[in-house]
Amino acid sequence: MQSTEPRPPSGAQWSISAAGHEAVVVEVGGGLRAYRHDGVDYLDGYAADEICPGGTGQVLAPWPNRIRDGEYSFGGRSFALPLTEPARHVALHGLVNWVPWRLVEQTDDAVVVGYDLPPHPAYPWALGLRTRWSVGPDGLRADHEVVNRSAEPAPFGFSVHPYLQLPGVAVDDLVMRVPGRTRLVVDARLLPMGATRVAGTKYDWTEPRPIGDAVLDNTWGDVIRDDAGGGSAVTLAAPDDSASVRLWADPQFGWWQVFTGDALTGERHRRSVAVEPMTCPPDAFRSGRDLITLAPGETWRGVWGIRPGA
Repeated sequence: MQSTEPRPPSGAQWSISAAGHEAVVVEVGGGLRAYRHDGVDYLDGYAADEICPGGTGQVLAPWPNRIRDGEYSFGGRSFALPLTEPARHVALHGLVNWVPWRLVEQTDDAVVVGYDLPPHPAYPWALGLRTRWSVGPDGLRADHEVVNRSAEPAPFGFSVHPYLQLPGVAVDDLVMRVPGRTRLVVDARLLPMGATRVAGTKYDWTEPRPIGDAVLDNTWGDVIRDDAGGGSAVTLAAPDDSASVRLWADPQFGWWQVFTGDALTGERHRRSVAVEPMTCPPDAFRSGRDLITLAPGETWRGVWGIRPGA
């Protein structure tokens, strides 16, 4: 008999822990609801009895950010996606962030979740998505795999949407570094119109400096690769360097979106900073810029993580 007990809005809750790191992964969207180290919450998450606010911790696929008017063409055919952000007349953040993912495997320090995206009239390709969330001495790590199960090539992009915070440090006071040498110039609908260099402008965070009163919902590209493997990272630190948090991503992610939460309401208004590693910029289904084409049977893999500092 089916249970009539109320379920959390985000579905099943899968907790993992190791070396003082703890995280909670949720069924709805297969995303990250909480992450803390030694009792300190570095993810500005949400409660088990809340509906996920502002995309917090969600997986964004098969595209991140916005598609203008929800319309795009691929392989000689035209498609029209549902307008999931009606106020801007755009399709926002993909098709997998509000669906139930399944538990594949769980251990004390890791959980693997998956979702099979069926063909949709506006996205007629079948994808198999799988994420391994794990925690350990180096922090939190997310290993993503997406396979094209269709008989034809599929357009694809990927991102995640965690909000980072340093408890007790206001957004204005956070010292931030963003490894992007260009930024996208956007219109009133936050859709890209072009790109420009950040050197010498107020959008240059290639060297750490306070966020101050900057209102950000911006995309940075031409990233500075921070390690021999080609990865990059965004960092947030307290003014006195007493605490920091680093979100790193492997070379698959060549774009960064940073959002200071000014459009959020209530207690979440400008309380934390969304740091989103992306494989492609907004509207890539239309522009083709860094859009991935997955061949039939091909698997894309990408890895990122969160690492607290002293």
